[in-house]
Amino acid sequence: MSKYQDDIQAIASLKDQQGAAWNAINPESAARMRAQNRFKTGLDIAKYTAKIMRADMARYDADPSQYTQSLGCWHGFIGQQKMISIKKHFNSTDRRYLYLSGWMVAALRSEFGPLPDQSMHEKTAVSDLIRELYTFLRQADARELGGLFRQLDAATNAADKAAIQSQIDNHVTHVVPIIADIDAGFGNAEATYLLAKQFIEAGACCIQIENQVSDEKQCGHQDGKVTVPHEDFLAKIRAVRYAFLELGVDDGIIVARTDSLGAGLTKQIAVTQKPGDLGDKYNSFLDCEEVSADALGNGDVVIKREGKLLRPKRLPSNLFQFRSGTGEERCVLDCITSLQNGADLLWIETEKPHIAQIGGMVSEIRKVIPNAKLVYNNSPSFNWTLNFRQQVFDAMKAAGKDVSAYDRAKLMSVEYDETELARAADEKIRTFQADASREAGIFHHLITLPTYHTAALSTDNLAKEYFGDQGMLGYVAGVQRKEIRQGIACVKHQNMSGSDIGDDHKEYFSGEAALKAAGKDNTMNQF
Repeated sequence: MSKYQDDIQAIASLKDQQGAAWNAINPESAARMRAQNRFKTGLDIAKYTAKIMRADMARYDADPSQYTQSLGCWHGFIGQQKMISIKKHFNSTDRRYLYLSGWMVAALRSEFGPLPDQSMHEKTAVSDLIRELYTFLRQADARELGGLFRQLDAATNAADKAAIQSQIDNHVTHVVPIIADIDAGFGNAEATYLLAKQFIEAGACCIQIENQVSDEKQCGHQDGKVTVPHEDFLAKIRAVRYAFLELGVDDGIIVARTDSLGAGLTKQIAVTQKPGDLGDKYNSFLDCEEVSADALGNGDVVIKREGKLLRPKRLPSNLFQFRSGTGEERCVLDCITSLQNGADLLWIETEKPHIAQIGGMVSEIRKVIPNAKLVYNNSPSFNWTLNFRQQVFDAMKAAGKDVSAYDRAKLMSVEYDETELARAADEKIRTFQADASREAGIFHHLITLPTYHTAALSTDNLAKEYFGDQGMLGYVAGVQRKEIRQGIACVKHQNMSGSDIGDDHKEYFSGEAALKAAGKDNTMNQF
C-alpha cells in the first residue's frame, strides 16, 4: 500500500477517535494536504538533500561522466521554473541542483540596492533566499500533486485510476540540493558558525566558503583579492562543520573555495612555530628581500627564515604582497590543506576556462588526496567565445596549420562565425563540462549568474518590441505564443500562483459553499 493510502487510513482512524466533532473532516483531503507538504522544515530538506549529494559524489567517483550541474537563481520563482522545466524535459531532477550566488544576492537582493560582490549585503539575505527558494519548490510539488489529485477524481475507470495513483505514489519532488555561498563568512569564525546555522535551518545541505579576508572580500573575477593564512580559513571550515553537526545534518557538505590564483595579497603574516609548518609554507610565498638589522627602517616588519632576515614587501594599504607566479602552487596547497581539515569539495576560481590548467592543479592535489573533486564556476565573467576560439587558434598554429585568415585578437567578430575555427571552438564549449569532469576532476558544474543575464536579455527584447512599432504583438509573438507552443507552465499564471490549490482548500474547508476561482468565467480557461 502507498504512503498516500496509509495516510488516508491513519487519518480515518484518528477521525473515528474524535467522534462527531470531526464529521466534516475528509481523511482523503487531509492525506492530500499531507502529501503536498512532504518537507515540514528546512532541516528535513537539508537532511534529505545531503544524502542525495553524497550519493552523487560517490557515483562520480565511480564514473566521472556522472557529473552534476546547477544554475544560479536569485528568486524563488526563478528556481521553481528551472526545476519545473527540468522535470518537463528530462522526467527527472537527477544530478541537477540549484546554486545560490552571493554575487546575485548583492546585486539583486540587498536593501541597499545593487551592490558589488564585496560582502556588503545583509548577512541574512542568503538564508532568506534559501528559505524562499524552498518555499517555491515545495509549492511546485503541491501544484503538481494537486493536478494529479484532480485527475484522480475525474478518472472513470480502474486502469486510469491505477495509473494516476502510481504517479502520485512515485512523485518526484522539485526539492533538490542547494549549494549556498557564504562568501568569506561575514566576520570571524563565530559569525560564520551563526550564519551557517541559519543557512542549514533554511534547508542548505551544502555551504561554499572562500579564503579571502572577510572585510576585504572581492568578486573572484575582480582584482584586489586578499587571502588569509590557512589556520584562519580552517577555523571557519570547522565552524561550518560544527553547525551541521549541532543541527543533526551529519553528512552536510562543505565546499572550500580558494581565490589564491588571482589573489596577490595577504593581510597577515601567518604564525609559524617551526620550519616547514603550515604558517611557514604560507609565508614562503611572500615577496621578500634579504636585509640586515642595520638596514631596517622605522616600523619595518621582518621574518626570519634559514638564519636570514627577510623584509616582506608591504604596500601603503598595509597589505603584504606574494611573489609573482606563485598562484597555482598556493592554490594546490590551499586545496590539500582544506581537504585534510574537513572540507568535502574544492572550488578553484580561475581566470579562464582552460581544462589543461585546471587539470594540472587537480593532478597535483590528487597526489595527496586521490578522490579530490571540484565544484567549478562556468562563469559569465569569461568571454567563452573568444577564449575558446583563441585556444583553437593556438592549437591550430602549434600543429602547423595555416591561420593567416584569422586575427587572434579579433576572433570574437561575427565574420568568423561560420569558419572551421569557430565550429571547432563551439564544439569544445559544448563538451566542456563532460571533458572537464573526465580530465580535470570537476564533480559539479555551475553557472553563477545565468538568470541575471537571461532576465536582462528577455526584458530588453520585450521592451524593444512592445514600446516600438510591434506594440502588443511584441508580447504576443515574443512571449505568450511561445509559452503556449512550448508548454511553459506559467502561461497559466493563475494556476502557477496557487489559485487551484486555493480552490481545493476552499472545497475541503467549506464544501458546496466554496466560492471557487476556477469557474467558467476564469479567463485562464482559454489556455
